[in-house]
Amino acid sequence: MADDKPPRSPDYDLADELAVERPEQYRALFEDTRARIVTLLLDRAATTTELAEVLGKPKGTVGHHLKVLEDAGLVRVVRTERVRALEARYYGRTARVFWYDHVAEARGEAARTLTRAAQQAAGTDEVAAREAGMQPPFAYLRQARIPAERAHAWHERLGALIDEFLAEPAEGDVTYALVVGLHPAPGLRAERSTGDDA
Repeated sequence: MADDKPPRSPDYDLADELAVERPEQYRALFEDTRARIVTLLLDRAATTTELAEVLGKPKGTVGHHLKVLEDAGLVRVVRTERVRALEARYYGRTARVFWYDHVAEARGEAARTLTRAAQQAAGTDEVAAREAGMQPPFAYLRQARIPAERAHAWHERLGALIDEFLAEPAEGDVTYALVVGLHPAPGLRAERSTGDDA
């Protein structure tokens, strides 16, 4: 029996993971436009023109960023198509997940990721989303005072949720973003039972 499920994103073959190790890989990956490009390519392969349209940047600028990513081994041409007299090159990632240490250009990446997500959410037209029958964006920020080992367990559970989200079949007309973060935050210390009101 044939499998009727839509194909899993992206629409090209790629390795499951790649360890980011070389300095040029850190410089390539942790620049805002290039980070957006590799994120977009998790959905499907795309041409320079398509990426430029989504990013709102000139094709030459996007072409430069793709060259930097390609030279660093983070993206590659995954297929070509003849369009009239030209050959369209479709770029894809070299791996589904890039593993990296929080060093060099990667420092502060969590904050940059959350900022990009906030900018995307702010740009969503909530009225248009409701009229189209879509869920408008929502976000929650909650804090809990838990031991480090429980924080580690939550980290693992959130990672599994991300994997499940990415395994969804590529169908539907809307791309949704899932934002997950876990970090130490300022909060009240545990109450002391000294009776002092210091």
